[in-house]
Amino acid sequence: MSFDVDLFVIGGGSGGVRAARIAAGEHGAKVALAEEYRMGGTCVIRGCVPKKLMVFASSFPRAFDEARAYGWTVTAGGHDWPAFRARLDAELDRLETVYRAGLAGAGVEVHDCRATVADPHTVELADGRRVTAKHILIATGGRPFVPDFDGSEHVLTSNDVFRLDSLPDRVLIVGGGYIACEFACILAGLGVAVTQFQRSTCILKEFDAEARDLVAEGMRAHGVDLHTGIVVTKIAPEGGAYRVTCGDGRTQVFDKVIYATGRVPNTAGLGLEAAGVELSRGAVVVDGWSQTRVPSIYAVGDVTDRIALTPVAIREGHAFADTVFGPGPRKPDHDLVASTVFTQPELASCGLTEEAARAAGPIEVYVSSFRPMRSAFAGAADRVLMKLVVCRDSRKVLGCHIVAPEAGEMIQMVAIAMKMGATKEDFDRTCAVHPTMAEELVTMRKPARTA
Repeated sequence: MSFDVDLFVIGGGSGGVRAARIAAGEHGAKVALAEEYRMGGTCVIRGCVPKKLMVFASSFPRAFDEARAYGWTVTAGGHDWPAFRARLDAELDRLETVYRAGLAGAGVEVHDCRATVADPHTVELADGRRVTAKHILIATGGRPFVPDFDGSEHVLTSNDVFRLDSLPDRVLIVGGGYIACEFACILAGLGVAVTQFQRSTCILKEFDAEARDLVAEGMRAHGVDLHTGIVVTKIAPEGGAYRVTCGDGRTQVFDKVIYATGRVPNTAGLGLEAAGVELSRGAVVVDGWSQTRVPSIYAVGDVTDRIALTPVAIREGHAFADTVFGPGPRKPDHDLVASTVFTQPELASCGLTEEAARAAGPIEVYVSSFRPMRSAFAGAADRVLMKLVVCRDSRKVLGCHIVAPEAGEMIQMVAIAMKMGATKEDFDRTCAVHPTMAEELVTMRKPARTA
């Protein structure tokens, strides 16, 4: 049977674009790709990239304070949100152009419209055209989830923050995951009065408890009015703002309410189940090769709800292209994937939390918490945390957790050592770089506790 293309990719985010470029540009496949919004997906257009630029923007007030302590005369005016947003939009336009150029250079045919699956080998475009494909790759990512409650239609999501015409004076952020915490820190740094409600008893519940508690302490110290165990039951417009009612009876008025209560796979209306693809709570079910139970249909990235991180989606897309069109099969590696929460302070993690490691076997825990030189000199009370979780039997480092400025830069290097199977003694044999925060990772000699 002949097909119009060898591969049709639905979704122009990081995973889909990487798969299309490698399949076409390196392996010579005939590839088409459809994207209904903007090329680059969540990460480039409404996620990692604009968020990190906002993190940079929000960090300057504290940098100005430090500069004064170091002898500089610094006078800062108010933040010009419209000017920043215009520059941000221009940068996103530039990055989208880069993505499109990469696809064009690889010979990928791009369709700027929605596409759905008509059958295991056919994709239907929004204009009614049909394209047959030997293989179909679903890379449609995820979307923000907002629970249904009285007044839920009044809330914003993380997608909307980047499109605000002006910053609100008072904002409520609902949620306790990394997106909620990051935006709470960003907006507080930009001068917004931020309140954050989380329904469970802690924020960042999937991270190491000791590390996340220090992040919560730091967020509160830097202006975020953070409350846990709070459930919003109603939101109603009131004089150009919104009155929020909670389950414990409290009410409060905010100019904007932002929900960051998780993300769900973007599979609605794609025709996947009718084509025989299995879904689990909306996520595409795949095997280790990113293949669904329909042999011709694959999926990568957040739509599979494996590890919802951009670098993971990129590796999954690349591995798929190599496996199906390249010289041999290659599975994406989901073990020991490092991650960072770009709060202020940052939280970076690789491997097991102390809690998970305790459940798996005997461990030693090495901890160092201290005031870093730079901020201590400026009179700030900030503390950082360096933590290693070590298997008592094998001596391997099972987990590393860092709360500190630029923690993400540190965890990337630690992840290499952990991936190679480094033991605590390997860390001990490594000479420290002094004076740095990271030197604590190789100078901790006695465990703080064992289990």
